[in-house]
Amino acid sequence: MTQRVSSETVDTVRATITRSGATDRPCVEIPADDADAFPADELVRLVIDDTEYRARIERPLTGDGRLVRGAYDTPTLARNPGDGENRLAEWFEASNREFDQSVLLDVVSEGFRYGLREPGKRTVYDATEGPDEGLANIAEQVEDR
Repeated sequence: MTQRVSSETVDTVRATITRSGATDRPCVEIPADDADAFPADELVRLVIDDTEYRARIERPLTGDGRLVRGAYDTPTLARNPGDGENRLAEWFEASNREFDQSVLLDVVSEGFRYGLREPGKRTVYDATEGPDEGLANIAEQVEDR
């Protein structure tokens, strides 16, 4: 049986939804004080409205925080964002959020699974631990082929 955890029982980071560069594409900006909980330049699982996507955690050009520029259906699409639909942009358009407002990032399993939600909303996540490091390396090699 899969263990489930509530957003109320995990660590939560208050982030900001900002514009990605000079575009109107949304980007989640994680403050520098919380950056350690988000592995830079890694793909992670990002749960949005009960659906799990893949996202790349990036370092900003300036500053010490982290950025999430998109959420995609597969790891391959997250590595090649121009090839797929950005589910973060879809969520933003359907949400009650505007640029420069807060969003919440739940740390479900640090370095592996996170959740994105609007302030005041609660959700439940699959709390399955991240994959064994050796298995993760094998899976990454297979995905890259």
